[in-house]
Amino acid sequence: MSEKITLTKSDRLAVAWRSTFLQGSWNYERMQNLGWAFAMIPAIKKLYKSKEERTEALKRHLEFFNTHPYVASPILGVTLALEEDKANGAPVEDVAIQGVKVGMMGPLAGIGDPVFWFTARPILGALGASLALSGNILGPIIFFLAWNLLRWAFMYYTQEFGYKAGAAITKDLSGGLLKDITKGASILGMFVLGSLVARWVSITWTPIVSKVTLDKGAYIDWGNLGTGSKAIQSALQQHVAGLSLTPEKVTTLQNNLDSLVPGLSALGLTFLCMWLLKKKISPIVIIIATFIVGIVFHLLNLM
Repeated sequence: MSEKITLTKSDRLAVAWRSTFLQGSWNYERMQNLGWAFAMIPAIKKLYKSKEERTEALKRHLEFFNTHPYVASPILGVTLALEEDKANGAPVEDVAIQGVKVGMMGPLAGIGDPVFWFTARPILGALGASLALSGNILGPIIFFLAWNLLRWAFMYYTQEFGYKAGAAITKDLSGGLLKDITKGASILGMFVLGSLVARWVSITWTPIVSKVTLDKGAYIDWGNLGTGSKAIQSALQQHVAGLSLTPEKVTTLQNNLDSLVPGLSALGLTFLCMWLLKKKISPIVIIIATFIVGIVFHLLNLM
């Protein structure tokens, strides 16, 4: 009896590393099949010794494959386990391997977008951008390191999980676990993005609603302050005490809106963009239209 061929941790690590280039050679006929086959090459070389066996294995993995590039990792793990069993004489047919891939790629694809594109990346991007806007060079560095650490840890761990679980993992896909994960990630993503609306979206309406001349003593009398540091200190103390900077109190439309609900305009613009996206309006069209409306409103002294 020949010795059992086993994929070592270094073999599986090589597959995981190659899987980061899953979409490096994407095509419209079989989608990610070339990237998938490229990722499987270290395992195929280890499991099969003859040229004919390796050729057949590569042909198996050049069939159609398409899913989210990060959640392909658990499918890779299960496939590695099946290929290992097949190489050791188990009755695993080519159709079964392809069937497992196709059966898993659909349910798992639904996790990738809400977890990574709609939750993890916006949160990390917002953190990095906030630091960058304040002039901190660590903003883009933190985003780059945190994002790649997160995705790589997820990809490697889930590939190992799939490999150790083997074909049995496919039985769990019919349950509600994936739906719960997807729903939870979507809720978390919407909550975080909603809290960032007030910080990221800024609209200031400039139309003047009213002008009121203040009584003497209700505003800072700049002519009698004198000069020097003491004058500045006195002005600051008077302003903190509630005195106006000007003899007229000007109330703008923005002041009235802020007294009702701070950030109401920003929230309204966000909901408008969401509604337009739901109506299948292109994001590029929305961005260009927002720029045009903003410029026109500014020229009309509305913003």
